[in-house]
Amino acid sequence: MEQDKIRKILERYNEGQCTPEEAAVIEEWFNSIGDQYTSPKSEQEVQADLGTVQRALMKQIQPAPRRFMRSWYYAAAAITVLVAAGAWFFQQRQQPATPVTPGQQPIAGNQAQSTRVIADGFITVNTPKGIQEQIALEDGSKIVLNAASKVRYAEHFTGKQRDIFLEEGEAWFDAAPGAENVFTVHAGNVTTVALGTTFNVRAYTHEQQITVALLSGKVKVTTASQPFVILQPSEQASYDLRSLQLVKTNFDADEVTGWQKGYLIFKDASYEQVRIGIENRYGVTIINESNKSDWTYTGNFRQETLANVIETICLTESLSYTIGKDTVILKNKE
Repeated sequence: MEQDKIRKILERYNEGQCTPEEAAVIEEWFNSIGDQYTSPKSEQEVQADLGTVQRALMKQIQPAPRRFMRSWYYAAAAITVLVAAGAWFFQQRQQPATPVTPGQQPIAGNQAQSTRVIADGFITVNTPKGIQEQIALEDGSKIVLNAASKVRYAEHFTGKQRDIFLEEGEAWFDAAPGAENVFTVHAGNVTTVALGTTFNVRAYTHEQQITVALLSGKVKVTTASQPFVILQPSEQASYDLRSLQLVKTNFDADEVTGWQKGYLIFKDASYEQVRIGIENRYGVTIINESNKSDWTYTGNFRQETLANVIETICLTESLSYTIGKDTVILKNKE
């Protein structure tokens, strides 16, 4: 019940329909969560800290004259719900993350190698088609970099920021708790601020869209042209690079993170999304010589061979194909 209330309040905030008092409470709460915890604490300490936050927020919206009592009441109620949600959020942050071993993950027998370059205090990791890379950062955070992707980050984090730059492609992030150093992922015009969170960012250039999908915890997604949104688990924010619109929806976990298991899961996917998925999975190049490029393809493939995937898709799209050593050519059926 508490989570339903917090979700509704945040939705009203994202739609610009909450009161100024509620907006102030939400923004202060989001920042306060990050400021409160730098190391594991007992449940009693957590409750004491949350009580301090609640009292501090209550002082910001003291009861005004009678005609404003109604809005003050709802803002005070919002504080109670937000602080209760904070307890749940802290518990999520204290759960240990699944360990990730640094190193390359070849897929489909691909022998290509990722590159790792250190220059000017930054590390840049670039993966080719058919290769995934697991990266362990010095602060305990973890990255799984998808194929045909590029990420850049500081060799040593300093100051109050932990900035990661996803310059191309897709990556899964497990941000280690560290409220004194904000964990921020930059992908094009989209910035994601995380607090002890696991999330996926997809930003392949040819797709003309950047998507942030939250698996656990909480993130704040901002763009240059739209108000920021706060995501709850199983919510994603998609930013269209043409319309400059940021849209929040729900998602299925396998659709977003299946690539880590070698799955190909398409739902109303465009040709570009299908092409990128297959090229990344099998390390091939797809050339479309047909006159069909306006796709809305749906299909699931779990550890299938390249031939099986191409044959199934071509049957659905009424295409013929040839498969070479590292090239797939799609043609119109004669």
